[in-house]
Amino acid sequence: MVSRPNIHVKSKVAVVGAGITLFRRRMLETPRELAWEAARQALDSAGLTLRDIDCVVIGSAPDAFDGVHMKGEYLADGSGGLFKPTVRVYVGGGTGVFVPIAAWWHVASGLCRTVLAVAEEKMSHARPHPQGVFAYIWDPVLERPLGPNLLWIFALEMRRYMHKCNVSKETIALVSVKNKRNALDHPAAQAAANITVEDVLNSEVLVWPVNRLDVSPVSDGAAALVLASESEARRLTDSPVWIEGVGWTLDNTHWYNRELGYPRYVQYAARMAYKMAGIERPWRDIDFAEPYDPFDYKELHHIEGLMLARPCEAPKLLEEGWFDRSGELPTSPSGGLLGVGNPIAAAGLMKAAELFWQLRYEAGARQVKKPVHRGVAQAWGDLMQAGTVVVMGN
Repeated sequence: MVSRPNIHVKSKVAVVGAGITLFRRRMLETPRELAWEAARQALDSAGLTLRDIDCVVIGSAPDAFDGVHMKGEYLADGSGGLFKPTVRVYVGGGTGVFVPIAAWWHVASGLCRTVLAVAEEKMSHARPHPQGVFAYIWDPVLERPLGPNLLWIFALEMRRYMHKCNVSKETIALVSVKNKRNALDHPAAQAAANITVEDVLNSEVLVWPVNRLDVSPVSDGAAALVLASESEARRLTDSPVWIEGVGWTLDNTHWYNRELGYPRYVQYAARMAYKMAGIERPWRDIDFAEPYDPFDYKELHHIEGLMLARPCEAPKLLEEGWFDRSGELPTSPSGGLLGVGNPIAAAGLMKAAELFWQLRYEAGARQVKKPVHRGVAQAWGDLMQAGTVVVMGN
């Protein structure tokens, strides 16, 4: 038997509705309008209105993207949070999966029967480019004098992973090929395409070994879920999707003192979620996964951190088609961030929403080819340190 965590849960928690806007660059809608569009879809999906919602959880990245201070308060009316208990959570890129985690504990604790969880991002507002916002996240003494940017850091990490695991750029590019192809079936997708490995390798070099098609696009968009207690969920639907486990962790902020070839932050968060879900062998107990893929190498990195493959084993399984939508363990059947888009917080919540749609067999053309009973979604943020994981089952 798997030992259970020392946690008391008053109620099982289910996802009963989901919604997502288009993911695009330079959307005309305001952040509030994007948040409401996703929230309205999720409420309609659950057969509820704002009157039926007890609490609201909002997730978004740094205020600087939208240029609005105290963005949680700014988004409250668009997210349905006026005159309701409302909280904003933020752990960088990990925010999107931390939003349903925070919504989960609102319900599991007995505080709320229903929670509307909304994540929004409008990165296009950042001028001249969102990378400019990230110029201010570095340690002012140890790091900023070097003039780093995120592409610079991820290039270091990608190169370390390639060296440690003896992986070629050609193999890593297969992730971008797979995810962009999967996204052709996603109605919200921004960067869906039929591309080849050669297309990836011949695209513009940003910071070697990172090419432009190794990277997800700058995006605007929003996603939302409705969570409910067990009694409410069974009243609302015959097919609730249960949140079976959640996990989150923070690694050391000093990324230069860590082994960059393995994402320890994911493994620790995954262990927490798997323990709660009673999962001993994730590579066998998980039917499909939505790992966080802002870069193509990160999907392989995170598959290993989620313990769905042994360290350095994911590239070989990728080449064998293991992670295809029709494979043994489909990963990013949605198209992921590389194909659907990357409005940071909304992208992670999109991954959680994809678990809901897959487990309800409502994913349409992107439905995986085998029966599915349990899936995992994961996101990652800050300076390679924040890991957030959610396990759902039907």
